[in-house]
Amino acid sequence: MAQNDLHALLLAQRVWSPEVTRLPPFDPETAPPTPLPLFTSWFAEAVDAGQPEPHTMTLATVDEEGRPDARIVMLHGADPDGWSFATHTTSRKGRALDAHPYAALTFYWPVLGRQVRVRGPVAAAPEEESQADLHARSTGALAAALTGHQSEELACADELRRASAAAWDRARENPALPAPTWTLYRLRPDTVEFFQGAADRAHVRLEYRSTEFGWSRGLLWP
Repeated sequence: MAQNDLHALLLAQRVWSPEVTRLPPFDPETAPPTPLPLFTSWFAEAVDAGQPEPHTMTLATVDEEGRPDARIVMLHGADPDGWSFATHTTSRKGRALDAHPYAALTFYWPVLGRQVRVRGPVAAAPEEESQADLHARSTGALAAALTGHQSEELACADELRRASAAAWDRARENPALPAPTWTLYRLRPDTVEFFQGAADRAHVRLEYRSTEFGWSRGLLWP
């Protein structure tokens, strides 16, 4: 594809088409005093609106050399202890979190024109909690964890197929088998921002900020 063709395609794209997107009103004055109830409510509304994979999010980290990185991961939970996700400690993101235990999460739910951004320090959960979280998931999740070698160089696709098939066999034979490097991480937020898009571009951005006295709230220019 020529560069001009790509440019033309980009210009032809539209955001929040009325055929697929509903932009609900959002009055920040009615928002709860803490961010978790609002996140829970917005997540449920995204599910009800038919947002595909609303539990996926962008995880942004900084590696050992200070270079940013980002990827899509799955939310494992959100509670007063933080927003949780999991990975191998030996993966790229695991190594980055070891070097710089601070990260950012972004949820994007275009069916409602909404984003949620969460930033804060990250800590690993105890091993028994990490393994319990893994074993509460599907056989496929356990097999993927047992396959291991995440982010390492792969010689060929056949090597992955063989390792994956062996891991599936082990997961089916022993659903309680541990995956030692698989770790549950929790991000305890310093800030949580809720973005509601508006057709007239007067988007609403409400930011919660953690302080020593609890949560404060403020609006941001779009």
